[in-house]
Amino acid sequence: MIFYATYLFNDTFMSQLTGSAGSSCFHQAANRALYRALYNQRINAKNIKMKKRHLTTAAILAAFAAGLYLNLVSARTSSGYFAGIIKTEAQNQLKLGAFSISLSVKDLMLSKAFYEKLGFSTFGGSMEQHYLIMKNDHALIGLFQGMFQGNMLTFNPGWDENARNLETFDDIRKIQKQLKGSGLILTSEADEKTEGPASLMLTDPDGNVILLDQHR
Repeated sequence: MIFYATYLFNDTFMSQLTGSAGSSCFHQAANRALYRALYNQRINAKNIKMKKRHLTTAAILAAFAAGLYLNLVSARTSSGYFAGIIKTEAQNQLKLGAFSISLSVKDLMLSKAFYEKLGFSTFGGSMEQHYLIMKNDHALIGLFQGMFQGNMLTFNPGWDENARNLETFDDIRKIQKQLKGSGLILTSEADEKTEGPASLMLTDPDGNVILLDQHR
């Protein structure tokens, strides 16, 4: 508006001084100057817009790269952490063999009848030996009369629940070494200089007795 008003003033002034010819020349020059000003203004606006667009694109790319890097670092850290947990658990996992509950009973015949009503059947032992192994699918219960006090959790390294030999198992001496290495106190130990059948015992924090009894 200011430029155009100045142009009108100068055009009128030149018309008075030089006549119509001067006014025409000045008018053409003013138009060219106005065109150049508008063109430069448009170019500058376009350059500013392009710079803003480039800056926005660069910011998006930088944010994406930073996020990708953080995700990679987090994934590596997490994978390393969980790999360490899995490795530790694998190292601590022991193959204890068949599991059963060994119960100290007062009347072997009465206890046998009771567990038969729960679906158990005699799997091993005898009345003459004063103990019976009762089985229901994969569940095993040992009934012992006058052989020990209290009840026990029993594991048989090298056996499955059907008293069949396992192809691979942890020898009781290996188990004993790892238990002692983890700080557990054993109430009885296997002779580590021997091979084959052996047993060990320990007690859990609540006083429950645990027997590991290897028969092979």
